[in-house]
Amino acid sequence: MIEYASIGRRMVSFVIDDLLVSFLFIAIFYGQIVSLGTQEAMIFFVAQNSWVLLLLKMFYHTFFIAYSGATVGKYFAKIVAIDETSGEKLSWSMAALRAIVRVIGESLFYITFLFAFFSPKRQTLHDKLTKCVVVNV
Repeated sequence: MIEYASIGRRMVSFVIDDLLVSFLFIAIFYGQIVSLGTQEAMIFFVAQNSWVLLLLKMFYHTFFIAYSGATVGKYFAKIVAIDETSGEKLSWSMAALRAIVRVIGESLFYITFLFAFFSPKRQTLHDKLTKCVVVNV
C-alpha cells in the first residue's frame, strides 16, 4: 500500500535541498563573494546572479528526480517522487516540468506548495501538473 509522504518529511527534504543548492551557489561564486565589501554589495551581487541560482535549482531537481526519484533531501527524509499511475520514476521531461513549476512556485511566495495542505495525496501544484506523488520509501 502506498503511504504518501507527510508534510513534515517534505519540509525536511526541502530545507536540505535548498541548503545544498545554496552551498553550490556559494562555491561557484566564492572568489567574488569574499571580495564584496559591504552588505549592500552582497545583496546586489545575489540579485544580479539570482538567475544562476534558479537554473541550479532546476537542474538539481530535474537530474535527481529523473535519475533516482529522490533528491539528496528526499533521500535523507526517506521519500521518493514517483509517477502517480505507473509508480515508476518520472521521465526527464516530466522531471524538468516539475522542477520549473517548483521554482516558479518558490518565486511566487511558495503559493503552489500550499496545494499539499489541501490535497489528500499531499500533492503540490508541481506534483499535480506532472501527475506525480511523493511517497515514503
